[in-house]
Amino acid sequence: MSTGKRVLLTGASGFVASHILKALLDSGYWVRCTVRSTSKATSIEKQYADKAAQLDFAIVEDIAAPNAHDKAVVADPPLDFVIHTASPFHANVQDPERDFLKPAIDGTRGVLQSVQKFAPSVKRVVVTSRQGTAFACPVHSASDGLGYPDWSPVAYEDGVTNPGLTYLVSKKYAELAALKFIEEQKPNFDLVVMNPPWIFGPVINEQAVGSLNTSTQRISDYLIGGKTEIAPGMDVYVDVRDLAVAHVRSLEVPEAGGQRFLVCANDRFSDQFILDTIHKHFPDVAEKIPVGVPGEVKHEGIHFIGDNSKTTKILGITFRPAEETFADTAKSVLELQKKGTA
Repeated sequence: MSTGKRVLLTGASGFVASHILKALLDSGYWVRCTVRSTSKATSIEKQYADKAAQLDFAIVEDIAAPNAHDKAVVADPPLDFVIHTASPFHANVQDPERDFLKPAIDGTRGVLQSVQKFAPSVKRVVVTSRQGTAFACPVHSASDGLGYPDWSPVAYEDGVTNPGLTYLVSKKYAELAALKFIEEQKPNFDLVVMNPPWIFGPVINEQAVGSLNTSTQRISDYLIGGKTEIAPGMDVYVDVRDLAVAHVRSLEVPEAGGQRFLVCANDRFSDQFILDTIHKHFPDVAEKIPVGVPGEVKHEGIHFIGDNSKTTKILGITFRPAEETFADTAKSVLELQKKGTA
């Protein structure tokens, strides 16, 4: 049954956004998807042929271009919400500032400006950020002890000079730009920010195939064979399907307005846990991957923990257990590898 509510979803063909789109459609929302090309729109249309009445598209080739989303935010009937996931994330970066930092920051600011100017009906904008840039989880290691910083210490200059930090810096400063916009412009809509850590789960949109997200690639590297290193330490993560539900809930729960949410599962994971899960569920491919010491959690390395109490309390999210998440992720990667697309 239709909710009657209308949402603009930017970057709809991406890994995370494809799951948000599914969750929105399953919940009865009408969704306008921004994509970079008509081929991406056609692919999504084919995937959801049975929900054609709930789908619409806007082509936005360059999210950082001036006024890029001005037309996309204008709808009849008008939009109620915007979920902004679009952000550059690719390996072929020749100029970090031009190709990564400015598009992420200017793109986020630009969406908010377009909403303020041309979509007064919008009540809430949800921005998908990252834990590693804005919500640093408590970290414990032998060298740095325990700390609870609100913001990652990475500076803008780090994103320009250190390719390994460019993506994290882009997300941090895009979020800061969004918060500054709300503070200074005081628009009619409020802002919700999602801060997920490592994101695992199945690939459901063929447009996301061939460019696995960093988290899923971590599993793919083992399944391809040849990777023998088992990293120590433990980290926080979220199942992309739970993250999608969190985005939808954030539209529906009034108390979510103005909040930043660390969206992480109750469990943590390690490389050893990934390997244990693959050996248990996919014994036919297990000979390609190392065994390690099943069930072991190495004390060395960095151990991350995360407090998801605000997310569970306000959004009412029930997170999947780790074994389900990692088994489903491995299954998806294996299926893509059989097709030659991962």
